[in-house]
Amino acid sequence: MFSPQGPSLRELTVQALSSVERGYDLLAPKFDHTPFRTPDFLLDATIEALGGFGPFRDGLDVCCGTGAGVRVLRQLCPDRVTGVDFSTGMLTQARSVHPGATWVRADARALPFTAGFDVAVTFGALGHFLPAERPAVFAGVFRALRPGGLFAFPLGAAAPVTSVAHWAALGFDAVMRVRNALWRPPFVMYYRTTPLRAVRDDLSAAGFAVRLVPLALPGVRVQLLVARKPPASS
Repeated sequence: MFSPQGPSLRELTVQALSSVERGYDLLAPKFDHTPFRTPDFLLDATIEALGGFGPFRDGLDVCCGTGAGVRVLRQLCPDRVTGVDFSTGMLTQARSVHPGATWVRADARALPFTAGFDVAVTFGALGHFLPAERPAVFAGVFRALRPGGLFAFPLGAAAPVTSVAHWAALGFDAVMRVRNALWRPPFVMYYRTTPLRAVRDDLSAAGFAVRLVPLALPGVRVQLLVARKPPASS
């Protein structure tokens, strides 16, 4: 699962015992050599699916990490692409890979943008927010979009109870809950806190109109959740 250039077990342990911000600062130089990186096939499928919703001019990658979403947006947005993350280390790594983009350090629960983007994306970040924190994230994205703007991200279907994936996710979340009960600072990362219905309800409460778009990924149960901000009143 990890390439030879990826982090050692000791490095992963230090990261897991750190805060989320500090952990990703430490992991940043080797992040793209881990299985945590969003795979290219998912990025390509997202580009294809979003292409029919344009045109877009300016795009925002929320919790950009090393810039996976920026690669998507650069295919869709000819004017400006911005990545926002609270990890300085991840932003430094992203800047070296995508020098033409704009990078902003900020907490996704308090995004500093107003009506500046036509489309926003995020990849693999929602598990870093407790359910009670999601409304603030979605409200900030809503505020950052222009009227009629789009917020999109892939969301996997729940694995069957009989599958290895189900029990692996359940076990991981249990370990993280025990870790966070016993150790400070907490490291928030859970796989089972983003069920489709709850996420759709939070997006709707933020003002979005939500739909699901199938992704062309044979054998992979992932859909693109597409949330649109209402257009301006005429």
